[in-house]
Amino acid sequence: MATPFARILGTGSYLPEKVLTNHDLAARVDTSDAWIRERTGIAQRHVAAEGETTGDLAFEAATRALEAAGVRASDLDLIVLGTTTPDLIFPSTACLLQHRLGANGCAAFDVNAACSGFIYGLGIANQFIRAGSVRTALVVGAETLTRMLDWDDRSTCVLFGDGAGAVVLRADTEPGVLSTHMHADGGYKELLYNPVGVSAGFRDEKNHGVRVLMAGNEVFKVAVKTLDAVVEETLQANRLEKSAIDWLIPHQANLRIISATAKRLGLPMERVVVTVDRHGNTSAASVPLALDEGIRSGKVQRGELLLLEAFGGGFTWGSALLRY
Repeated sequence: MATPFARILGTGSYLPEKVLTNHDLAARVDTSDAWIRERTGIAQRHVAAEGETTGDLAFEAATRALEAAGVRASDLDLIVLGTTTPDLIFPSTACLLQHRLGANGCAAFDVNAACSGFIYGLGIANQFIRAGSVRTALVVGAETLTRMLDWDDRSTCVLFGDGAGAVVLRADTEPGVLSTHMHADGGYKELLYNPVGVSAGFRDEKNHGVRVLMAGNEVFKVAVKTLDAVVEETLQANRLEKSAIDWLIPHQANLRIISATAKRLGLPMERVVVTVDRHGNTSAASVPLALDEGIRSGKVQRGELLLLEAFGGGFTWGSALLRY
């Protein structure tokens, strides 16, 4: 019996109702719409309402993905949820989501790989399907990053937003996910991290609580370099030329990073799904949000070759090549 492929049956996404524009932020911190747009490409982002959790966003995105796939929650064998902002320390948000969906009994767990969380989750689900131990899987990326922002730090509060995206995968004889590539280097921890936690304590040495700390310029340099490398790795692993790629669906952190990766591939920006201008950086949610938009807008068509990639705190980075 041939080894099965993991094919995407359906996608879904969800964004909170509240929109926070650059002008809104400029009224709070020393920044401007022009400054944010020039450096990041971001014009606005969505912010979860009070009491609205990562699990709430994940549930909406997952429900839409299941509907698009024509799959019942009870058919799921696996749920993998990428997030750095879980509802609770435990149980995992994936377990909470599983129960809300009515998929009780299947394996369900979270993956914390920061902005690479969805790519990591997709890679894990793909391996389970390829191994034959899972037939149908739900992979979600969901975040409420705005809950951990210092709204007085203009270098970080302008970057992030909340949202969720999801895909349903099923074993198939036709090629779907062709390869996934995942990497990490914890030596870069100081460049992008949250300084508090459970065993380290809920307050840091300066008595500060949860917040994002980032050395922006250094992160940019490493991101461009590592994404170049993983793109090349992906092409070589599949013996493909750059021209074979139909769509780049990148992590939506910074328009300049996205443009640099597109240039490396020789792809015009018309063949890149860009949502960072409207969503900001939604961390693990950004790639599935962009994928869902590309598909639902009619841009991405069945049979086309898609390159997904992401880079995040850890550092973590990864890619997935798939035939939609």
